[in-house]
Amino acid sequence: MKLEFSAEDQAFRSEVREFVKNNLSPRLKRKAELGLRIEREDYVEWYTLLYEKGWIAPSWKKEHGGPGWTHVQRYIFDEETLLGGAPRIVASGINMLGPVLNEFGTPEQKAKYIPKILRSETWWAQGFSEPGAGSDLAAVRTTAVLATDDEGEHFIVNGHKVWTSYAHWCDMMFALVRTDPSAKPQEGISFLLIDMHAPGVQVRPIKMLEGGTDLNEVYLDNVRVPKENLVGELNKGWTYGKFLLGHERTGIAGIGSCKQQLARARYLAKRIGLEDDPLLQSRISRFEVELMALEFTGLRMLSANQSSRVPTVEAPMLKVRGTELRQGIYALLTEIAGPFAVPFDEQAMLDAAGYDGPSPDELIAVAANYFDARKASIYGGTNEVQRNLISRAFFNA
Repeated sequence: MKLEFSAEDQAFRSEVREFVKNNLSPRLKRKAELGLRIEREDYVEWYTLLYEKGWIAPSWKKEHGGPGWTHVQRYIFDEETLLGGAPRIVASGINMLGPVLNEFGTPEQKAKYIPKILRSETWWAQGFSEPGAGSDLAAVRTTAVLATDDEGEHFIVNGHKVWTSYAHWCDMMFALVRTDPSAKPQEGISFLLIDMHAPGVQVRPIKMLEGGTDLNEVYLDNVRVPKENLVGELNKGWTYGKFLLGHERTGIAGIGSCKQQLARARYLAKRIGLEDDPLLQSRISRFEVELMALEFTGLRMLSANQSSRVPTVEAPMLKVRGTELRQGIYALLTEIAGPFAVPFDEQAMLDAAGYDGPSPDELIAVAANYFDARKASIYGGTNEVQRNLISRAFFNA
């Protein structure tokens, strides 16, 4: 196991750092650093720059339109872009659907969807979770029945998806649907591509604790989906869903985000005169030690990938501790802000320019960020489920 970065990796780190410094707009950098709400146009602004550089799909192979980076380069890219103040890549088309289509899609599907994913022209929602089927995706009840009429073969989809991130921004949705109700739960599911503008699709926002509406419910009422929008084989969607979730959890530990927020904590402590408080500095130092331990676990996972060893418990361990650390750091930020975290201004979350409230503008989003971080231990597989995976791995070893 080698936990040192090579000279080539260090040179790559410098390249990424310089690219962010020279290309990220001050406006967008400020929004990301203050924890303000990032809108679709903000993401597209940054993604367009990454696309022109050839860096928009960090995990994709070169033949698929990606940079063909190693696992270590992807790790460095994630860390340096976040530390440089850039927004993270949240587009589900890039992080989730793209790898599935590249692996299992038809040539026609790849030609139709991949270029628009890379250019941020089509945004995709993830239609997995349902009421009663969150972490247990085998329990999905949304149905898709194959039918034939004068217009050819198509699926009729009925159901209800929930916690659908950024659905209000999206043009398409990839969804797990039940196509064989009589089969065992994992064996009767298919993977469909659904037009979000098709008749029968209704998106309803879910108001979150911090006031945002990034999450949504999606209702599907007799939605017609062409048969050619089936990815892979009928009733094999469970396989493609598991493949996709492996990509979703790759960066879910958020080590770069934790480093970014710890730096923010040190800055805010200085901003309001607490930089010499011994108790506060002790707590920050403890977070730094725990984050270092988490980072070494991440590096061990990278080492396993490079040596072709299949990681076992590292991914769920990273997810659990990473999300707990993120939540702890946001709680610390809220304590640093003190009374300044109490006032909450919805408009200020969009753009702090001209904000004249009682709190310094560096603090206006602290409480909202704290509330938003509560969901981190739920999405991507709840931490309770991840702990079960960890315990099974040890007991079965």
